[in-house]
Amino acid sequence: MNVDRWSPVILTLVTLIPLAGALLLLLLPRRDRDLRVFALVISLLTFVLSLHLPVHFHRAQAGFQYEFDKAWIPTPNIHYHMGIDGISMWLVVLTTFLTPLCVLISWKSIHERVKEFFILLLVMETALIGVFVSLDLFLFYFFWEATLIPMALLIGMYGHGRRIYAAVKFFLFTMIASVFMLAAILWLYVKVGSFDFVTIQNAIHAGQVSNFSSAAQWLFLGFFIAFAVKVPLFPFHTWLPDAHVEAPTAGSVLLAGVLLKMGTYGMLRFNLGLFPDQSRANAWWIVILALIGIIYGALVALVQPNVKKLIAYSSISHLGFVVLGIFSFTQAGLNGATFVMLAHGVSTGALFMLAGILYERRHTYDISEFGGLATPMPTYAAFFLFVVLASVGLPLLNGFVGEFLVLSGAFQARALYGILGATGVIWSAGYLLWMYQRVFFGKVIHRVNAGLPDLDTREHIALLPAAAAALVMGVAPLLWLNAIDPAVHATLVPFAQLASKVVGQ
Repeated sequence: MNVDRWSPVILTLVTLIPLAGALLLLLLPRRDRDLRVFALVISLLTFVLSLHLPVHFHRAQAGFQYEFDKAWIPTPNIHYHMGIDGISMWLVVLTTFLTPLCVLISWKSIHERVKEFFILLLVMETALIGVFVSLDLFLFYFFWEATLIPMALLIGMYGHGRRIYAAVKFFLFTMIASVFMLAAILWLYVKVGSFDFVTIQNAIHAGQVSNFSSAAQWLFLGFFIAFAVKVPLFPFHTWLPDAHVEAPTAGSVLLAGVLLKMGTYGMLRFNLGLFPDQSRANAWWIVILALIGIIYGALVALVQPNVKKLIAYSSISHLGFVVLGIFSFTQAGLNGATFVMLAHGVSTGALFMLAGILYERRHTYDISEFGGLATPMPTYAAFFLFVVLASVGLPLLNGFVGEFLVLSGAFQARALYGILGATGVIWSAGYLLWMYQRVFFGKVIHRVNAGLPDLDTREHIALLPAAAAALVMGVAPLLWLNAIDPAVHATLVPFAQLASKVVGQ
């Protein structure tokens, strides 16, 4: 196979094949099994194609690869510009990895409007991938906003009890915050004459943007607010527990696994990439918010009576680690932050799948309704324990590596940051293991639980890849970090220059 021939088109194929599949689904008759099989085939095809990216990626090379840049709209100057580095590449693969698992886990739980469900799921996949591969800010913003509609509809149409409230809250929070980013993007376009990320970055670093110094803080905040709400960073987190609890299982998996990472990816790519001075100046209060998020999210998770809400608050805590790592401005911190994004996507995605499996059998998430499930469901209990240990950060599983690197970077930046952040690891063991004890150990309290069926073949197939990924990421993290490290080093170059200026003065 000629690799060079595929390089210009591979990102377009990976991005748009799910959308093409969604359009083809519109034409298929409403035979539910055929629709499910077709959606699975399309999502698997996208995943297989996305594996081209890490296989042929030049790991020692910084900068963007697989670039494709073509003029799209002459006025305003918008380009169809795509490319990835070691950070965005793995987020694309994470998206394509989780989507087939979402199809499998929804096989029996979605009974009505099956066609519409899988169309929304595939459109969502295209929008998420587009966010990570776009190097034109207009194109980035287009995909960024495009994720809102399918996710809001997935929650509103296929969710539980208060699904309309949760969908509207999610939509309003994230859409209003994104307007600030749009204003910042338009200001940069007016000054630079281009939406191209690399062009804008070079112009800023060369001091060629007029009035930039007076506007830089506002531009930084415009981007940051949009990303902080998406993460969500404390105190912008209130939409997340509602969205997670009411969403269908596949919606929760994509929401926690990928959509939240749009915010942390944005901070890493745009806040640090375009505004290094302002990132450094604002880091102190952002780190404080991240630390509050780590501790507050863990403590609130500890008292949750609902399995799904507990996992939702654990996401707030874990994403706090990512923000802490990013704003430590250290190689270890940024490497760890990127790794935590990937590890959290795999392990928390698996936790939501496991919670969904339980909901299919009992139609409740209340911890008090369970107890002793390890007896009737031993295989399910074993999977659940494995994923819980990965989320806690057990060595040799994926949660350990990223959190260790983040805390190392935080200690380098300031010892107090590392000490406070490390308490989050202790709290996570508390709330996850206590939840596991109450759900799986002891006697079977409710008679209905004694007859619950264990995992079937489809559920095994959905959970095994996530468990295998958690193990491989823990045992061989360099497979990921070797590609991430050069991209992180390139991101930190302006910060090294800032430090040398300070020393010189």
